[in-house]
Amino acid sequence: QVQLVESGGGLVQAGGSLRLSCAASGRTFSRNAMGWFRQAPGKEREFVAGIHCSGASTYADSVKGRFTISRDNAKNTVYLQMNTLKPEDTAVYYCAARGQTYIARRPPDYDYWGQGTQVTVSS
Repeated sequence: QVQLVESGGGLVQAGGSLRLSCAASGRTFSRNAMGWFRQAPGKEREFVAGIHCSGASTYADSVKGRFTISRDNAKNTVYLQMNTLKPEDTAVYYCAARGQTYIARRPPDYDYWGQGTQVTVSS
Protein backbone atom coordinates (compact mmCIF):
# COMPACT_ATOMS: atom_id res chain seq x y z
CA GLN A 1 0.00 0.00 0.00
CA VAL A 2 1.47 3.31 -1.11
CA GLN A 3 1.44 6.11 1.44
CA LEU A 4 2.65 9.69 1.32
CA VAL A 5 2.88 11.36 4.71
CA GLU A 6 3.50 15.08 5.01
CA SER A 7 4.89 16.81 8.08
CA GLY A 8 6.33 20.16 9.07
CA GLY A 9 3.32 22.42 8.76
CA GLY A 10 2.35 24.91 11.43
CA LEU A 11 1.78 28.53 12.33
CA VAL A 12 4.44 31.07 11.42
CA GLN A 13 4.64 34.85 11.19
CA ALA A 14 4.95 36.60 7.87
CA GLY A 15 8.58 36.59 6.76
CA GLY A 16 9.29 33.33 8.53
CA SER A 17 10.23 29.91 7.21
CA LEU A 18 8.96 26.35 7.32
CA ARG A 19 10.24 23.10 5.89
CA LEU A 20 7.73 20.50 4.79
CA SER A 21 8.64 16.85 4.39
CA CYS A 22 6.86 14.10 2.49
CA ALA A 23 7.87 10.54 3.29
CA ALA A 24 6.77 7.87 0.84
CA SER A 25 6.30 4.20 1.65
CA GLY A 26 5.00 1.15 -0.16
CA ARG A 27 7.12 1.72 -3.26
CA THR A 28 10.09 3.75 -4.34
CA PHE A 29 9.58 7.00 -6.25
CA SER A 30 13.17 7.60 -7.25
CA ARG A 31 12.23 7.36 -10.93
CA ASN A 32 9.05 9.43 -10.61
CA ALA A 33 8.20 13.09 -10.62
CA MET A 34 6.81 14.45 -7.39
CA GLY A 35 5.09 17.67 -6.55
CA TRP A 36 3.69 19.95 -3.91
CA PHE A 37 0.25 21.48 -4.21
CA ARG A 38 -1.78 23.69 -1.92
CA GLN A 39 -5.41 24.46 -1.35
CA ALA A 40 -6.77 27.46 0.48
CA PRO A 41 -10.38 27.60 1.76
CA GLY A 42 -12.80 28.18 -1.09
CA LYS A 43 -10.11 27.83 -3.75
CA GLU A 44 -9.01 25.12 -6.11
CA ARG A 45 -5.95 23.02 -5.45
CA GLU A 46 -2.98 24.68 -7.14
CA PHE A 47 0.49 23.63 -8.18
CA VAL A 48 3.33 24.93 -6.03
CA ALA A 49 6.46 23.05 -7.12
CA GLY A 50 7.52 19.90 -8.89
CA ILE A 51 10.69 17.88 -9.12
CA HIS A 52 11.88 15.51 -11.81
CA CYS A 53 13.59 12.24 -10.93
CA SER A 54 16.85 13.93 -12.02
CA GLY A 55 16.37 16.70 -9.48
CA ALA A 56 15.34 19.37 -11.97
CA SER A 57 12.54 21.50 -10.57
CA THR A 58 9.87 24.00 -11.53
CA TYR A 59 7.77 26.41 -9.52
CA ALA A 60 4.59 28.43 -9.59
CA ASP A 61 5.32 32.09 -10.24
CA SER A 62 3.84 33.00 -6.86
CA VAL A 63 6.53 31.09 -4.96
CA LYS A 64 9.51 31.33 -7.30
CA GLY A 65 12.56 32.59 -5.46
CA ARG A 66 11.04 31.87 -2.04
CA PHE A 67 10.35 28.11 -2.08
CA THR A 68 12.75 25.28 -2.89
CA ILE A 69 11.77 21.70 -3.62
CA SER A 70 14.29 18.90 -3.15
CA ARG A 71 14.37 15.16 -2.84
CA ASP A 72 16.39 12.46 -1.10
CA ASN A 73 15.86 9.29 -3.09
CA ALA A 74 17.70 7.18 -0.53
CA LYS A 75 15.07 8.20 2.01
CA ASN A 76 12.19 8.21 -0.49
CA THR A 77 11.41 11.71 0.76
CA VAL A 78 10.63 15.07 -0.83
CA TYR A 79 11.01 18.42 0.88
CA LEU A 80 9.65 21.91 0.42
CA GLN A 81 11.67 24.69 2.01
CA MET A 82 9.48 27.77 2.30
CA ASN A 83 11.12 31.11 3.06
CA THR A 84 9.80 34.66 3.29
CA LEU A 85 6.31 33.33 3.89
CA LYS A 86 3.33 35.57 3.24
CA PRO A 87 -0.23 35.42 4.57
CA GLU A 88 -1.39 34.41 1.09
CA ASP A 89 0.68 31.23 1.42
CA THR A 90 -1.79 30.01 4.04
CA ALA A 91 -3.27 26.72 2.84
CA VAL A 92 -3.25 22.98 3.27
CA TYR A 93 -0.16 21.68 1.50
CA TYR A 94 -0.26 18.33 -0.25
CA CYS A 95 2.50 16.09 -1.50
CA ALA A 96 1.84 14.10 -4.68
CA ALA A 97 3.60 11.52 -6.82
CA ARG A 98 2.96 10.46 -10.36
CA GLY A 99 3.76 7.42 -12.43
CA GLN A 100 5.83 9.42 -14.93
CA THR A 101 9.30 10.89 -14.75
CA TYR A 102 8.42 14.37 -16.00
CA ILE A 103 6.75 17.08 -13.95
CA ALA A 104 3.10 18.00 -14.41
CA ARG A 105 1.16 20.93 -13.01
CA ARG A 106 -2.38 19.56 -12.96
CA PRO A 107 -3.67 17.59 -9.97
CA PRO A 108 -5.31 14.89 -12.16
CA ASP A 109 -1.86 14.05 -13.53
CA TYR A 110 -0.77 12.75 -10.13
CA ASP A 111 -1.57 9.24 -8.93
CA TYR A 112 -0.77 9.35 -5.22
CA TRP A 113 -1.55 11.98 -2.62
CA GLY A 114 -0.76 12.64 1.00
CA GLN A 115 -3.32 13.72 3.56
CA GLY A 116 -2.06 17.30 3.68
CA THR A 117 -0.48 19.52 6.29
CA GLN A 118 -1.77 22.93 7.35
CA VAL A 119 0.42 25.99 6.90
CA THR A 120 -0.84 29.22 8.44
CA VAL A 121 1.03 32.49 8.01
CA SER A 122 -0.02 35.34 10.26
CA SER A 123 0.42 38.99 9.31
